[in-house]
Amino acid sequence: MSIQPNETYILNLLKELLDTPSPTGYTGHIMKRIEKEAASLSVPLAWNEKGGAILSITGQDTSRTVGLSGHVDTLGAMVRAIKSEGTLRLTSVGGYMMNSIENEYCVIHTRSGKKYTGTILSTHPSVHVYSDAREFKREEANMEVRIDEWVESADDVKKLGIGVGDFVSFDARAVITPSGFIKSRHLDDKASVAALFGLLESMKRENWKPKYNVKVLISNYEEVGHGAAYIPSDIKELIAVDMGCIGDDLSCKETDVSICAKDSSGPYDYEMTSRLIQLAEQEGIAYAVDVYPHYGSDASAALGAGSNIKAALIGPGVHASHAMERTHKQAVLNTVKLLAAYVK
Repeated sequence: MSIQPNETYILNLLKELLDTPSPTGYTGHIMKRIEKEAASLSVPLAWNEKGGAILSITGQDTSRTVGLSGHVDTLGAMVRAIKSEGTLRLTSVGGYMMNSIENEYCVIHTRSGKKYTGTILSTHPSVHVYSDAREFKREEANMEVRIDEWVESADDVKKLGIGVGDFVSFDARAVITPSGFIKSRHLDDKASVAALFGLLESMKRENWKPKYNVKVLISNYEEVGHGAAYIPSDIKELIAVDMGCIGDDLSCKETDVSICAKDSSGPYDYEMTSRLIQLAEQEGIAYAVDVYPHYGSDASAALGAGSNIKAALIGPGVHASHAMERTHKQAVLNTVKLLAAYVK
């Protein structure tokens, strides 16, 4: 029997995760929220040394362990330098286009715990002042943060407690529309994390156990390539749950669960991928099979690190990934349904 995901629970959790800043390297706050949520579902949680969480569910047959992974770390930035006029030069955390963060509101997180708001701009931000403002190249060296404090020099900035190496998070601006669309930064990969918790919530609410033991890895370094470079040794197969891409030559829609056959790291396991396709068809779940040549996942990291596993990749379809992203609640719910069908 198919499970019925708890839509309200999933969307409420997703909104809270989206509103919690967590650029790669600055994930302590959101991992505490993950710990709290696991406890509310009575799911045991352990930590790896990088601060990632491993949630464990006992299956009907304990001879085998299936792994599922999602990541809560997001794109962001770090202060590279404090400029003489009192603005901040950035270095990117994760891979994105500079024009995708231009004019975005942000928060500077200092090492002492203070927070300051600001705006990310190009250094030629006005057509009334700079003749080349429209054509000016949007690259890291030409972007800066205008701090919402009265500062006119580097010393003024330093007196606020802001320093090189402080993290900068981008405002997510998360909105769930009446029509069911979810538009926000960082749906990669918080939509998938909400889906994973939707799976766990259904186990508790509907009182069912997976066929085999399940370990859920909530990783915190995926955007820089090594989120799941370490996984527990008892995991024999791993499904990375990460966003599906939408665009040219791709069939995925914002209501689909994406099944990725191949990404930049190569093909995923034939048997696992075929089984996921079979289950989606059998359960009547809207899905798409695609190839993502500019994409890597936690499963890629695990395989690259030498893990002796089979691996596959699925996730909700997300438009405009690594920019102003959008998906639909149906894609998240379909991801939960496919995961449940697989582990049951």
